[in-house]
Amino acid sequence: MSAIRLVTRIPGPKSQAIMARRNGVVPRGVSHATPVVAARAAGATLEDVDGNRFIDLAGGIGTMNVGHSSQAVVSAVREQLGRFTHTCFSVTAYENYISLAERLVRLTPGTSPKKAIFLNTGAEAVENAVKIARHATGRPGVLVFEDAFHGRTLLALSMTSKVHPYKAGFGPFVGDVHRVPYAYCYRCPLRLEPGSCGTACVDAIADHFKRYVDPSSIAAVVVEPVLGEGGFVVPPPDFLPRVADLCRQRGILVVADEVQTGFGRTGRMFACEHSGLEPDILVTAKSLAGGLPLAAVVGRAELMDSPGVGGLGGTFAGNPLAVAAAHGVLDTFESSDLLARAETIGARMERRARTWAERFPLIGDVRRLGAMVGIELVSDRTTKAPAKEAANALAILAYEGGVLLITAGTYGNVIRSLVPLVISDADLDEALDVLESCLESVANP
Repeated sequence: MSAIRLVTRIPGPKSQAIMARRNGVVPRGVSHATPVVAARAAGATLEDVDGNRFIDLAGGIGTMNVGHSSQAVVSAVREQLGRFTHTCFSVTAYENYISLAERLVRLTPGTSPKKAIFLNTGAEAVENAVKIARHATGRPGVLVFEDAFHGRTLLALSMTSKVHPYKAGFGPFVGDVHRVPYAYCYRCPLRLEPGSCGTACVDAIADHFKRYVDPSSIAAVVVEPVLGEGGFVVPPPDFLPRVADLCRQRGILVVADEVQTGFGRTGRMFACEHSGLEPDILVTAKSLAGGLPLAAVVGRAELMDSPGVGGLGGTFAGNPLAVAAAHGVLDTFESSDLLARAETIGARMERRARTWAERFPLIGDVRRLGAMVGIELVSDRTTKAPAKEAANALAILAYEGGVLLITAGTYGNVIRSLVPLVISDADLDEALDVLESCLESVANP
């Protein structure tokens, strides 16, 4: 039976009416990838208020790795709801926060003793990781990468690379943030030939230290193991280890931003495991709590203990309902092989995408790590001119056909998949059939 069910044109009349109300009270700066209003969701499908059912390849922007309305998550939250909803961990501790920290320090890469704190969002976690690194090293600077996304709060936004829509008009930004090239091989920032350059972008970091900034002033390098908002860019296997070696030789801590890559998205619990990287500090959020707001900073114990008492925390940080949800997420990973499923999903999507690339010159590059699949659209394969309009048109045709997806990339020309890892093969194939039809329409208008 088809997972997609469309009973009205998209958007339907009820969605249109609610969105009209939205326009009267919600600022235009809060954007929507689709014009539909959700009513319920389960697994990898979402139903809107008009009764239309969609296959969800957006996954709440990567928060639904264990699926919508996961029974383990719902049960854990319901049980906690019956006990208490909030005390503030800084006022009265609760056991499930501590047991979740125990689980995370075991799961995250690295054999050194580790400690963890919980926060609300990925941006908040990134800022706390930088706070910890600065306090532990006594250094002010932060090294980040082109095409990176680390959040929308002031420091995190200063670290983010994309101007529109994230940074335009919101300056001035925080100083002591230094930006270097990422290993975006399809669009090599050094204009070299991929595969034979010896990861020259890492050498460019060493050059940056000679030309622009004293490395002894840098507290940490913050790096996404795979670029998320930057376009699902998968670096060569030696990139992260070389960056880590280069920085550690200069006393610079390594912070892995696994907000979007964490919790099985790449076929490992954390993406840095693919390259053997053991970061000093790891930041994660999104799918940690199955859709509830929770983020974590996990790091070497001596670093995490550097700030004084009261230097870390927040009123809602590590809320017990979100913490309970995270336990449900981890229970799900323990009881089902979602890591292997991520690789199966990604391989299935990649095979289809490569057949599309043979037919449609619109597709410039297909790349993935596990189920983190990116398809970059270009108007010319020789010049690699970004095809943002085509990506937007494809996303619109997709939701009109019953598939929710979102774009990414500095140029807005990358189709990305953040499908829940619980999707069935049949539903995944149905979604890919819709995308193929949409590609035909966009490529041959």
